[in-house]
Amino acid sequence: MADDLIIEALRVEAQAPPLIANISARFAPGLLTAIVGPNGAGKSTLLRAMAGVVPTQGTIRMGAADLTALRPAERARRLAYLPQVHELAWDISVADMVALGRFAYGAAPGRLSAEDKAAVDRAMAATGCIDLAHRGVTSLSGGEAALACLARVLAAETPVLLVDEPVGALDPANQYRVMECLAALAADGRTVVAVLHDLSLVAQFADTVLWMASGRLAAQTPATHDAFAQHVPALFARTPVFASDGSSALYFRRSQGT
Repeated sequence: MADDLIIEALRVEAQAPPLIANISARFAPGLLTAIVGPNGAGKSTLLRAMAGVVPTQGTIRMGAADLTALRPAERARRLAYLPQVHELAWDISVADMVALGRFAYGAAPGRLSAEDKAAVDRAMAATGCIDLAHRGVTSLSGGEAALACLARVLAAETPVLLVDEPVGALDPANQYRVMECLAALAADGRTVVAVLHDLSLVAQFADTVLWMASGRLAAQTPATHDAFAQHVPALFARTPVFASDGSSALYFRRSQGT
C-alpha cells in the first residue's frame, strides 16, 4: 500500500498577504480528494505548491520521504501534476506528447520500452485520445488538448496524481469520462487530488473535500450531503439542492427576480 501524502504548514508568499498560509492536510491512497473554493481562494496555488513548481515553506512528504528533497526525476516517479493551463508550443504528434509522460523513467518519443508503450496506450485509451494519436498537438481544439495533456500525466502511472481543473474545457460526456477515470484510479489505490469548480461532479465522484477560502483551509471533510449543506453556503452564498434520484448530483436554484 502506498504512503499517505502529507502536507504540513504549507505557505506560499508572492506578496502580502500570502497566497496560501498554514495549510495542513493528509491525502490517503484509494481516495479522490477535491479542492473546492471560490475564485482566488488559493486552490491552484496549493496544488502547485504540492507539485513543487513554486517556492514553498512547509513540509510535503510521503511516509518518511521529504518530496522537496528528492531529485526531480525521482519526484516525478512519485507524483504527476496537470496544470490548469496547457501550453502546446511544439507541433509534435499527440502520441509523442503523451510519451513525454514516461520521461522520468528514461523514455522519450521513439525510444519506448514495451512497458512504456503499454503505459502510453493505457493513458490514451482512458482519455479517449487513441483517434488523435497522429494529430499534431497545435491542431487540437481546447477540449482535445485538455484530454491529450491529461493522457500525458496519466502515462507516468505515479502513486500520486494532482490535476488542476481537468474538466474545465470539456463537453459533458468527456467531463464524466475524465471523472470516471480519476475515480477508477483512486479505487485502484492511487492518491488523486483534483481542483474542481463543478460541485455536482464533486458531490458525485469525490470521497473527501478540502474547502478553501482566502488562501486558507476552511475544513477537510468527507463528501457528504451534510458537508455540502454546511460549507457551500458559507463559501459561495448559495444553497445546494441535491437531486432526488439518489445520484448525489446537485444544483442551484436561480435567484428570484433574475
